Amino acid sequence: MTKLLDLAVEAARVLPPELQDDIARVVLRLAGDEEPPATLSATERAALERSKAAAARGEFATDEQVRAVWAKHGL
Repeated sequence: MTKLLDLAVEAARVLPPELQDDIARVVLRLAGDEEPPATLSATERAALERSKAAAARGEFATDEQVRAVWAKHGL
């Protein structure tokens, strides 16, 4: 292990577990040990196609709608 990678691992050790897991996922992805892509259900695929079509028509959520979703989830 290089000195820089060792320093990065040591820095990550003091972070909360969820942040450590995020870092681990990034490292694994960069190292080529990716998880297989998620398989979408027919319902999810249809929702994605509707979303892409709306975006192509220029239909986007307003700032107020986005803030309402954020507030709903405590963000």
